[in-house]
Amino acid sequence: MSQILPATIPASVFEQCADAIADAARELSMLGWTPATSSNFSMRVDADHAAITISGRHKGRLGRDDIMLIDLDGNAVGTDARPSAETALHTQVYRRWPEMNAVLHTHSRTQSVASRLFAAEGAVRLQGWELQKAITGYHTHESVLEIPVFPNTQHMPELVARVDAWLDAGKPLHAYLIDGHGIYTWGRDMAETQRHLEALEFLLGCELDLKKLRAS
Repeated sequence: MSQILPATIPASVFEQCADAIADAARELSMLGWTPATSSNFSMRVDADHAAITISGRHKGRLGRDDIMLIDLDGNAVGTDARPSAETALHTQVYRRWPEMNAVLHTHSRTQSVASRLFAAEGAVRLQGWELQKAITGYHTHESVLEIPVFPNTQHMPELVARVDAWLDAGKPLHAYLIDGHGIYTWGRDMAETQRHLEALEFLLGCELDLKKLRAS
């Protein structure tokens, strides 16, 4: 892939972001959280641009040539490659939170099943779990962490509008599920974002186990 960078973005900065995305993708693929060519990952490059996975690439085998530059309107910059179909959900995070610098979206079995199971309730309500403290801003198991479940659609502006409506209602948001799909989460850097993702995977698994035990 030929990637032509704007003069304001040093090649080393883009390459660092691309390498961090590829490293995280390989780890998540080994966990089985990115089946087939699903999932998409991004990092902020500067105030106006982000690096994101090219659509249709296997996430366990990513290299720099599988990552492209976009602006925060989701347009490709300096390449004719096509970004993820869900690019608008990434750029929404970067526009709404200037301090956020990485977004991870995966499709683990746990996330996918939880998204279906809790879709009717509209959210997964987490309370009483010690690992809630792995989410930035949560300091006690007594807090309530709500993970909304939004209806799935191939029309990205509709999903963007649903996320905006949740935030505009003044509700905290650290991650969300999409029904029959997977999870989105983000952070100030890749390490924080991976921590959020790992913690949420564990917490969703615990909730699924409780559902099964209570039904038995």
